[in-house]
Amino acid sequence: MTPSLVPLYLRSRGLPGTAAALAVLLAVSRWGADRLVDRPLFDSGAQVPVVVLVPVLAAAVTGLSLHSRSGELDRSAPLPWWRWRGAHLLALTGLAALWLGTAVPGDPAHFGAPTLVRGVLGFTGLAAAGAALFGARLSWLPPVVYGGTAYLAAPRTPGGAAAVWAWSMQPGAQPAAWATAVLLFAAGAALVAVRGPAADGVR
Repeated sequence: MTPSLVPLYLRSRGLPGTAAALAVLLAVSRWGADRLVDRPLFDSGAQVPVVVLVPVLAAAVTGLSLHSRSGELDRSAPLPWWRWRGAHLLALTGLAALWLGTAVPGDPAHFGAPTLVRGVLGFTGLAAAGAALFGARLSWLPPVVYGGTAYLAAPRTPGGAAAVWAWSMQPGAQPAAWATAVLLFAAGAALVAVRGPAADGVR
């Protein structure tokens, strides 16, 4: 990236506001997880709503940030946009995973920080793919639709085929769930980096 263009890029994508929204999500998720821990009948599964919902919201915020407020200028600028978009997505995903991964207490072997980080990766990949296919303003649709479906339909028993199709609802270090989330992130990030958000029309 050209150093002098970085502030312009940050402002054109509203990235300061995106970082602020992620910070709010951190505070809300920490508060929600603490409230669940304080419940008399708390167990590791009580945090599932936080562990699933918060990464969906973080992914939606990240996907929306891919929208450009200066599409005409972007189209006329002879820049390697795939690098800018790739760095943009990696930075926000890393920030969300780092911040939100510290927010949820509990046993990492069940529904703790690793599950939250895995959710950030997978749902952000879905949002990135949504931005490339439907536009940044609709990028929230794939993570919201998938997240809600998996939350309602996932079996109570982890593992098996559900570790792939319901990866976001898997506790602990399920290798298949992690592989699916990482693959979704890599595919979504590559797609939006190369093609750009459909609504922006930047290639």
